Amino acid sequence: MQIRGIKRGQTIELTENIAVPDGSEIILEISPPLPRTPEEHWQQFCQLFGAWSNQPDLDATFTAIAQKRHQNHGRELFNFD
Repeated sequence: MQIRGIKRGQTIELTENIAVPDGSEIILEISPPLPRTPEEHWQQFCQLFGAWSNQPDLDATFTAIAQKRHQNHGRELFNFD
């Protein structure tokens, strides 16, 4: 049986259900993921940035973020004299 999982700290989260009772001892064989080819890397890059392509309110969202970023009025300083 071969399934995928994600390591988080000392826990491995399985990405699918397995028919093993809780409390059962298992043996894991750890294999790092195969390196991606430049073409696979490019496809993932395009897919990631393509996710924002059809959002009509994207410009308004970034404008609002920029306005909030530049509204910093400083902070109150206390006089310790």
